[in-house]
Amino acid sequence: MKHPFARAAAAGTVLMFALTACGGEETPAGGGGGGEELQPLTIGVIPIAPSAPVQLALDEGIFEEHGLDVTLETAQGGAAMLPAVSGGSMDVGVGNPLSVILAKDQGLDMTILSGFSSSMPEGEDITGVAANQDAGIESWADLAGKRVAVNTINGQGDLTIKEAVSQDGGNPDEVNFVEMPFQDMPAQLERGEIDAAWVPEPFLTQLINGEQTELVGYNYQYTVPGLDTMVTFSSATFAEENPEVLENYDAAMEEALQFAQENPDRVRETIVSFLNMPEEVAADLRLEEFDAEVDRDEIETLAELMLKYDVIENEADLDEIIQAD
Repeated sequence: MKHPFARAAAAGTVLMFALTACGGEETPAGGGGGGEELQPLTIGVIPIAPSAPVQLALDEGIFEEHGLDVTLETAQGGAAMLPAVSGGSMDVGVGNPLSVILAKDQGLDMTILSGFSSSMPEGEDITGVAANQDAGIESWADLAGKRVAVNTINGQGDLTIKEAVSQDGGNPDEVNFVEMPFQDMPAQLERGEIDAAWVPEPFLTQLINGEQTELVGYNYQYTVPGLDTMVTFSSATFAEENPEVLENYDAAMEEALQFAQENPDRVRETIVSFLNMPEEVAADLRLEEFDAEVDRDEIETLAELMLKYDVIENEADLDEIIQAD
């Protein structure tokens, strides 16, 4: 079961700032290390707000307690991180499940190790679609024929928007998706250069409270409520060759995400330093739900949508992809 808590920052909040690489001490404080030398582990993260629990775990010494000497490395997105994990320059990555399934379909032997964060199954979600009030968009079906901005084509944003349009009786093939960075969307939307935009926090609250823009809806909730926004993953080769390291990693990540879920104020404090974000902005972020459990049903629905909308060519074999069951 996932445990709802404070509402959070979106699965793709793109305030891309510097992230410092950190490691543990030479001798562990206890836990999985058992007094032995720490095991090195490189974790790849995207510099976005939901990644903050990894830095928080470093700050709290959680990885060290489980015998791990962790170094963080940044990637600007899954497209860059997945080849790095596959090639071994990163041992573990934190990113969205769609990218892992797509990589597997394209021949990269990837495996999901654990859950990480998820959207809210009800209430105010952590990402959604906002529209210019002059665009005449009152429902998902109205997005057909409109210019809709997403950060990545064939990502979790446009995929779930297509399904929302379809379920609402519209033609998803008629939605004109435009790829652009999240931070560019509010200005273009308010000027009418695009009709609607899929945005995370802090942009979502800004737009739905704006004078020229309004909320269309929460596409994750409409299609896959509570969708896993990020998971942790590795190459199948690394998982097979390093079972002890990943056993310690799994225990550390479960503790870290539980700590983050129970301490939202500490997560926000970490976001301030992690992303050099103003305190007043971090204080108002809707936080995602943090949990190491993988919701297989949601991942299966996501994989079915990927096949339906030709993001992947072959039906995904989740028994091969998800190690965390």
